[in-house]
Amino acid sequence: MVQVTPEGTPNPNAVKFTLDRPATDKRNETFRAGSDPADSPLGAAIFALDGVTNVFITANFVSVNKEDGAAWDDLVPDVIAVIEGHFG
Repeated sequence: MVQVTPEGTPNPNAVKFTLDRPATDKRNETFRAGSDPADSPLGAAIFALDGVTNVFITANFVSVNKEDGAAWDDLVPDVIAVIEGHFG
């Protein structure tokens, strides 16, 4: 199973999720409104979570931005579950 460690960032609306393996085999991926889900299945799955506004995937981490009104207490477990499911 993939190990995922959430870490705060200077931006209160962003959390970095560090993985124990490469998060992508590409240079990087950005997923936001209007992006093609086929380009980033992991990004699309995280973006589909209520309150997520942007997903950036590179090297061994995933950075997730949320709406001002969304709560990290709710989102962090959901993001981790999506990442674990993706690497299942």
